Amino acid sequence: MSETAPYASKPSQSLGRLYGTGPSPTRSEFQRDRDRIIHSTAFRRLQHKTQVFLHHEGRHFRNRLTHTLEVSQIARSIARALHLNEDLAEAVALSHDLGHTPFGHAGERALHRAMLPFGGFDHNMQALRVVTLLENRYAEHDGLNLTWETLEGILKHNGPLLHPDGSPYGRFADEGLPGGLDAIPVPADLRLATHASLEAQVAAIADDIAYNAHDIDDALRARLIGLEDFLDVPMAGPIVSEVLHRYPGIPVKRQTHEVQRRMITRAVEDVIATSAGNIAASGVASAEDVRLSGKALVTFSPANAAAETALKHFLFARVYRHDAVMVPVLESEALVERLFARYMADADMPGRWGEAGRAAGGHDRARIVADFIAGMTDPYALDEYQRLFDARPEFR
Repeated sequence: MSETAPYASKPSQSLGRLYGTGPSPTRSEFQRDRDRIIHSTAFRRLQHKTQVFLHHEGRHFRNRLTHTLEVSQIARSIARALHLNEDLAEAVALSHDLGHTPFGHAGERALHRAMLPFGGFDHNMQALRVVTLLENRYAEHDGLNLTWETLEGILKHNGPLLHPDGSPYGRFADEGLPGGLDAIPVPADLRLATHASLEAQVAAIADDIAYNAHDIDDALRARLIGLEDFLDVPMAGPIVSEVLHRYPGIPVKRQTHEVQRRMITRAVEDVIATSAGNIAASGVASAEDVRLSGKALVTFSPANAAAETALKHFLFARVYRHDAVMVPVLESEALVERLFARYMADADMPGRWGEAGRAAGGHDRARIVADFIAGMTDPYALDEYQRLFDARPEFR
């Protein structure tokens, strides 16, 4: 990795870990974080968790693991071009979805509704719980014992949680901060009113880039929509027109891949050029300056930001709300809600979850149940549903 810029995060200046570790002769602190995440149980579970299309619908659709790897690749590319710490950007990217439930955002919505009386459910907050509390493979402590910078990036890669005056920021203004923050063991204050590092901001925008390009690919593969339907859609339309004009006679899957790779390349190049300008104009000279800058510095250009928003609206209306997607979405939401209600009422959970659940009540039991459900893969959630209700939804 080339020498990093002054405003990049420096592993030698890390605020450290909750539990002390000896120095590594071969790896930086952020490289160690990355490796711990990759070897975690929660990371492996991502291969059986829904991205957009449910796990059973086809082996070639993306799951949470393949999406995470794609985000990681894009994040490394952007971080390298901006002379940031690639290892920290990769660690945040690899861990950003560890808190996701089975059945994608449908499962998250259902679990959040069920948890509203108990502080709600947020997948970034849950990812923090996974890496600090729920992973339990180490002999001397729970969690993965990650550095402060990686923990900060997991929680705040999408922005601060609080305004400087202490009021909830952005989407937290309506429902308040996610429950359980006070119970997270961290080596230092996560500073909820500041932006995260540039590396975490890179991971966040890499997530957006991957989502847009790959959801188009999966939607076309599922035959929910055709390439021609994108011709008038900002961001995608000019690229689709270009590909159809240049390669009119090749198979659709080849045309689709040409569109996808061009979208990723142009989005990445736009982010690199725009962010380099933002960083220079801001005058930041350290990672601390970045946190105190009061705004995100890794962004799309204004034109591309508007186009990206319009593309998201199109995908929401034509793909995410398509009947072929919504029928299994609604069934999976109902499944998660029924599992939660049953565990809260009388059903025992397997293994250590059952032991913890029997010893807890009220808010504490609800959080244990949420932890258990959030950690499930799609197939395991179906197995548990069949065990408890003697039925197995087919999502058709």
